[in-house]
Amino acid sequence: MEIAKSNIVRSNAGRDKGKLFVVLAVEGEFLLLADGKSRKVESPKRKKRRHVLFVSAEETRLAEKIKSEEKITNSELRRTLAASREVIQPDQEG
Repeated sequence: MEIAKSNIVRSNAGRDKGKLFVVLAVEGEFLLLADGKSRKVESPKRKKRRHVLFVSAEETRLAEKIKSEEKITNSELRRTLAASREVIQPDQEG
């Protein structure tokens, strides 16, 4: 699947391997990624497209704000990623 603006991706290379990010922009072969904690909206991570894996393309309020280029906050990113992390990897007991 083609990775687009506002999608949630997982890094599969580099020191941030395994972390979830939101795609803020697409610049050819590169993506601008932020997670609201280690990578803020103000200074997103520039990463090659082949170094991330597509996770989901949920249509949330945050996705609408990113697509319409409205101002987003780091707390909105953290909240969205925490919710998707629960869906992808629910807490396992045992």
